[in-house]
This record gives sequence, C-alpha cells and structure tokens, in this order.
Amino acid sequence: MTILYVAVTNHGFGHATRAASVVAEIKRLCPEIGVVMVTTAPHWLLSAYIPDPFIHRPRALDVGVIQSDSFKMDQAATLEKLRHIRQQQATIVAGEVTFIQQNRVRLILADIPPLAAPIARAAGIPCWMMSNFGWDFIYRPWGGEFLEIADWIGDCFQQCDRLFRLPFHEPMAAFPVITEVGLTGGSPRYDLATLRTDFGLRHPPERTLLMTFGGLGLEQIPYQNLDHFPDWQFITFDRQAPDRPNLLKVLDNQYRPVDFMPLSGRVLSKPGFSTFAEACRLDLPIITLTREGFAESPLLLTGIQAQVPHRILQPQEFFQGDWAFLRQPLNSPQTFGSVPKDGNETIARSVVEYLNP
Repeated sequence: MTILYVAVTNHGFGHATRAASVVAEIKRLCPEIGVVMVTTAPHWLLSAYIPDPFIHRPRALDVGVIQSDSFKMDQAATLEKLRHIRQQQATIVAGEVTFIQQNRVRLILADIPPLAAPIARAAGIPCWMMSNFGWDFIYRPWGGEFLEIADWIGDCFQQCDRLFRLPFHEPMAAFPVITEVGLTGGSPRYDLATLRTDFGLRHPPERTLLMTFGGLGLEQIPYQNLDHFPDWQFITFDRQAPDRPNLLKVLDNQYRPVDFMPLSGRVLSKPGFSTFAEACRLDLPIITLTREGFAESPLLLTGIQAQVPHRILQPQEFFQGDWAFLRQPLNSPQTFGSVPKDGNETIARSVVEYLNP
C-alpha cells in the first residue's frame, strides 16, 4: 500500500479540518492510498471529515499559539514550548524518520508544522505543504526572542519541496516553489429536510444564525442577547452554552458546522481560515469579530470583504452591545465569489498523481 504522511500543526481545529478535507478527497480519488494523520487533534474531529479508515499518530511537531480560548494568546507559554521543540528537533526528526522508513511512506503533506520539511529531507522523501500563512509570519511581529524563532522556522520552510498556497495569504517568501490553489474545506453532507426534521428547525435561513468560534471556543459569550431575538433560531456547537428556547446546541460529534451552513442565513464567527473558507465556498454571509495581535487576521478580514456579504464587529459590539447588528444590513462584497473553490480537488489530484503516476 502507498502511504501518505499528513502532518498537521498543533493549533486549534482549523488546520486539522482543512487538511482532513483534502485527505477525504484523496481517499475518494484513490481509496488504496493509506493515510497517517500526524496530529494531536482528536480522532473524532478527523473522522467527521474523513469517512474512510486512516491511522492516527498523535504527535505535536509544533505548537502554534497556546491559548485559553480563540482570542486569549499566551506568548510566554508559546515561547517556552517553541524553545523545547527546537531543542528536541534532532530527537523528533529521528523518531519520525524511523516511523516513515518502517512504514515506507512516500510523501509528506503538511499544514503547516515547520519540522515536517526537515523530517522529509532526513527521510529522503518530498515534503509538500499547504497553508495561507507560515508560523514565522505570526511570530515575527511579536519581536524579542520570537525573531530568532521566526528565522529558524523560515530555514525549515526553505527545505519544503512545494507549497500549495491557499487564498487569503501572506507572501510566504521562504518557500522556494509555490502553487496557487483555491479554497479548501468540508462540504455539507446531510439532507437538509432531514436535518430540519431531526433538530426541529422551522425558521427560514434569514432568521437562522450559526455561531461557531473554532475548536478553542470563546469565553463569556453573551448568550442573554438571544432573548432580544425570540423569532430567530440560533445554532451553536458550544457544549458550555446555557439552555435558551431559541438556541440549538449540537452535541453529536458526527455533525460539523458546515453541515448546518445551508440552513443558516449567515455565520457569526471569529477570524479563522477554515470557517471563513467553508462559508465562502457556500457564498454564505459572515459576521465576524476582529482579532488583535494575530497577523493572519487582517488577511482573512480583507478576504471575506471581497468575497461575501459581511459585517466586521468591534469586540465591544459583541460583548457589551445588544446585538443590534443582526437587524442591520450587511456590507456588499467587492468582488463576489471571485476566489476559486477547488483547493481540495487541486491538492488531492496532485498528491494522487505523484503517488500513482
């Protein structure tokens, strides 16, 4: 069996879901390819996107940003963990090379742990990466010791054989070979009439709001504001959400936010590529908070302003306001739907063609 090693960055759920979306397409095109998902993301999340069997190898090849929720970043803890990974680089690389050689892996696809490229080089196989940003881009604005870390990451990225650069991207200049691709993400897979019946959804899309704030969630969501909209249906995947008569809490892990997007007139979120990409693939309007101190956020906000009807909220509008923004018109996109939506297919086809020439 031909084996593909998929390394996913150790940060939230977004990298895992977009990588898993590509893997699902790879398996659809060529079920004979064996896949090893190398990530600390939970198995239930990966299997919600990948219906076919895969091997889950829980390994943290990087750290991303250590956070208590989707907005609160702990730079000191992040730096400490980065130091540890850098000090352990030789040990980490050696362990993964042994696994790769024992299992006759032929290709690494990474989103986007820097060590994946040195691992591939040491194992004597290619490393392809996919992302809209590199971690050097996130860390460099933080200054201090992060500058040296960013340089180290850039050196790793220079060893990558090919980058599939997703939309809403930074230059990613460290990568020597870049292929532009379209949006990635999951697609809805349930019959909408059945979803409506099973979950008792009776409101039209224009009065249905999907709220999703990524795998890390968001503390102190003002759920009391839902009482201002008794004629609306709200949908959340937040297990800690309080009971509200107009709030549906989806607790079954087989369902994903994207499955409920066609029933919703808009999505309320924080800046995150995977949620934005899945919404843009469905031309779904987005209401989003801003996110300070994370260099990817302006790229994402610029991207959705071009692609879909949108509204960008300041934190006080969300946390202290009465959510009057829900009754206000959305801003029109500048170049509606102009970004290609074929990222899954393009990357998957390239992988399959390489592994099965």
